[in-house]
Amino acid sequence: MADQKVAVLDIGGSFIKYGQMNERLEILNRGKIRTQRDQIDTFYQTLDHVWDEIGAGTRGLAVSMPGVIDSVRGYAISGGSLEILNQSDFAGELRKRYQVPVWIGNDAKCAAVAEVGYGVLKGVDSAVAIILGTGVGGCLIRDGKVFFGRHFSAGEVSFLHINYHKIHDRDEWWANVNGIEGFLSIVQEAMGTEETFSGEEIFAMAREGNEAVLHAIDRFAEIIAAQVFNIHCICDVEKIAIGGGISQQTLLIEKIDEKFTEIFSEYPFPLFRPSIVACRFCNDANLIGAYYQFCQMK
Repeated sequence: MADQKVAVLDIGGSFIKYGQMNERLEILNRGKIRTQRDQIDTFYQTLDHVWDEIGAGTRGLAVSMPGVIDSVRGYAISGGSLEILNQSDFAGELRKRYQVPVWIGNDAKCAAVAEVGYGVLKGVDSAVAIILGTGVGGCLIRDGKVFFGRHFSAGEVSFLHINYHKIHDRDEWWANVNGIEGFLSIVQEAMGTEETFSGEEIFAMAREGNEAVLHAIDRFAEIIAAQVFNIHCICDVEKIAIGGGISQQTLLIEKIDEKFTEIFSEYPFPLFRPSIVACRFCNDANLIGAYYQFCQMK
């Protein structure tokens, strides 16, 4: 019983990653399937298919998903890209279908909680986790726990405005500037091209010494550092963790830290300087965080 598995889902706008996780954080029966998010019936049919694969022998279900999530009630206030789940008792529906305990939570917060439970934020009292992906996810840690806010939307940093001259321009939301598409746009502008590159290709060019790409990464990192500095001025944290698949790129973490130091050096009064680190968990962070929260559930 001590090592009984938990079924874990990471529901994204494009794909659902799933498996069974044990206390050693091993993911068994791992799989991936396209998210059917246009019709609620086909969405649940997909989940039923996944449950048939991973449900047997598990003691419950832990779910990471987009949106503003009331994890206490298991209620999706919004489903983010999964609009079919807006204002829904999602955990209640899953409990009814599968007859097991269920925990659901916001994906960025799950990624941060993986670090709180098992990674670089373990034992840290106050921290910020910034998750770079399609958009920019955020999570505030207070007293070693996720700070959800009064209405469960604390840490929704995607919607921070980064250009006060274009306050009503959605293209200037932090998610659109430092998300995947924003990164590509900065690189394309620096290179004077409309060619599309993957993140791996961009950093490969950087390692080869491409000056335009290095300049673009500098600019990308500077924007992140500025927003992280603003958050720290408000929250006064011990550590800042950068996550998402791109956080595996050591060059990016070094550049963010360098730009953060430059901004910090201009601050006119004494201010604690938090460390900036890469998250330990990358592609499995959401699954691991959901598992941890499930195990903490009363």
